[in-house]
Amino acid sequence: MSSIIFPRPLRKGDRIAIISPASAVKPEYVDGAARAIAARGFVPVVMPHAKGPADGSFAAGERSRIADFTAAWNDTGTKAVLCARGGYGCVGILPAVPGSMLRANAKWLVGFSDVSALHAMLRSAGIASVHGPMAKHLTEEPADDPSTEALFRMLTSEDDTEHSLPTGPLSFCGEAEGRIAGGNLAVLNGLASTRFDMLKCGPADDDVILFLEDIAEPIYKVERVLWRLRLNGTLNRVAGLVFGAFTDYRPDRNFPSMEEMIRSRILDWGLEGIPVAFRFPAGHQRENLPILEGSWARLSITPETTTLKMSRR
Repeated sequence: MSSIIFPRPLRKGDRIAIISPASAVKPEYVDGAARAIAARGFVPVVMPHAKGPADGSFAAGERSRIADFTAAWNDTGTKAVLCARGGYGCVGILPAVPGSMLRANAKWLVGFSDVSALHAMLRSAGIASVHGPMAKHLTEEPADDPSTEALFRMLTSEDDTEHSLPTGPLSFCGEAEGRIAGGNLAVLNGLASTRFDMLKCGPADDDVILFLEDIAEPIYKVERVLWRLRLNGTLNRVAGLVFGAFTDYRPDRNFPSMEEMIRSRILDWGLEGIPVAFRFPAGHQRENLPILEGSWARLSITPETTTLKMSRR
């Protein structure tokens, strides 16, 4: 998609709504996030069902979660929406929200994990969003936590965002530019062949830097999804790959780690000519650097340093 809306930077006094669009969240995390937002000079607005009452494993009933999202998005004074938690449930919001509504009042959406479904929805509407920390992180980590600081810099400035870190031993060096897209692999794979399919890069698309992360997925299941992306041509068209944190899984009889499985497939498929970063600090772990979904990114990997620079164009 060539035309991306970047919501305006946040200003002190702007309202930031907190919603729970998926699984139930501890109320103290919602309250902690509200305190962290207020401490930075913004006005937190806890939406009516953000703290329940829970509906089974969900934060609230589907209609209630849709109502919270819609009310927060349509409120012209609210300039950002922070998702309290992922888990499962965001997919139920997608068919209830028209793209015209999203574009008419574009604002920042922040979250990761199951919130990747909402990032895919915004991507289909041509709106940038932030894959980044949620309520638990804002509650438990100190105010000067690097991921939190990077998140609020991204939300309050139009400057480029650059993450630079040491290159891991499994990475493939190189440089590439493209529009960054991705998130939680299992969630995005569940949207395959829908209008929200963010993992299918067609020939007419911009060059794409594909970012992927996951939690508690066995190695073979991730390999299966990579095969789908290989067979539908996506991996042959991406300009670069960024693999974030893959956590809470066990080695299997084929591979000692997720990264070694992925590296093996990249070599088998002849993709070693593009830059590929492993263990980028984003995803289900304490260090969770924000990714500006929809931004124009430059991925540069040398033997010493991996740099991801994201621009608003």
